[in-house]
Amino acid sequence: MNKLVSTLLLNPENKNSRAGFTLVEILLVVAILGILAGVAVVSLKGRTKTASIQATRTSIQAIGTAIDTYEVDNGIYPQSLQNLLTKGNESNWNGPYMKDGRMPKDAWGTDFSYSLQGENYKLSSAGPDGQSGSADDITN
Repeated sequence: MNKLVSTLLLNPENKNSRAGFTLVEILLVVAILGILAGVAVVSLKGRTKTASIQATRTSIQAIGTAIDTYEVDNGIYPQSLQNLLTKGNESNWNGPYMKDGRMPKDAWGTDFSYSLQGENYKLSSAGPDGQSGSADDITN
């Protein structure tokens, strides 16, 4: 009898045998995958803003290094960020001071703000809201 049962179960020609997954099993797997995807999206959502802020801080540091190099070469800070890219009437200009000869933008696609303040300079990004002077601005 055991031989008959095993033959019926393993015989592919048996029209009553069932292979594959049931609908309930498939729905259970889809539900579990949906729950896992939901947890992953929620846990990564807050990381995007943090990564954008860190990328902007890194860009500010890179521009600051270029400004400082310009100052070492020319004895004064540049009047604008454009002076880091193109030569004006500076006698010791050794630029362009930015990689690839172009000025980076912040993580939100906005240009950086640059101003001279006496013997120092201020370099800033408007931050996530795109409005300068708000609480989320990122500065050097």
